[in-house]
Amino acid sequence: MDRRNFLKVVAGATVVAINPSLIGGKLYAADGRLYVAYEKTQLLDAAGKPIKASSLEQEVNYVFNYPYASTPCILVNLPKPTQQDVELTAENGEKYVWKSGVGKNRTIVAYVAICTHQLTHPTPNDSFIMYVPQKTKTMAYDKSGVIVCSSHLSAFDASAGAKVLGGAATQPLSAVVLEHAADDTLWAVGILGLDKFQDYFKAFKPELKQFYNGPAEAKKLVSISAKTVKLTEFSKDLIQY
Repeated sequence: MDRRNFLKVVAGATVVAINPSLIGGKLYAADGRLYVAYEKTQLLDAAGKPIKASSLEQEVNYVFNYPYASTPCILVNLPKPTQQDVELTAENGEKYVWKSGVGKNRTIVAYVAICTHQLTHPTPNDSFIMYVPQKTKTMAYDKSGVIVCSSHLSAFDASAGAKVLGGAATQPLSAVVLEHAADDTLWAVGILGLDKFQDYFKAFKPELKQFYNGPAEAKKLVSISAKTVKLTEFSKDLIQY
């Protein structure tokens, strides 16, 4: 197959051959997927050891930065298998398909933790956005087991590609496409959905300077590995309504 014309996208255990075209710097697949490939990056724990999918605690928020050094993502092992082949719509009207979670039971998901409403995201100081476990109440939605941005009470379906369930958000959170390897390790390989990265970089220049030594360092692409910690270790204060 001619690599100039075709790209293999791995989403979970599915390999899809697509014929992409570049529109506005983003990769649009002919079958309706909106996907940007980044360098394959292994998720490591705080000690630098590869994370095993089977070791992830259920309904715990984990955080890693990907695809840029300053863009936080949430990783969650859900209590039951996710939905499959969920059609989603970006705020520009583009349709795309989120395949499913990964892992033995299809329960592991990851999303860019930058709210699509007003770019609320976890910082070392605090986090207003997180997955809310099933037994924890939230004002944002009538059921828990969802991702909530408590800034304006937007709710996203963690088991269905982070589609919007309620609140002011107008499109799903971008999904991190994960690979679950045969040795039970986890790898981030790309971003699915219309991202908010450039808006984020423009809006939070002082913060990028404070926590990442400025925009240049903040915009560096992550490669090889990404440190992954619990949200309680990443942010001092967790605010959830």
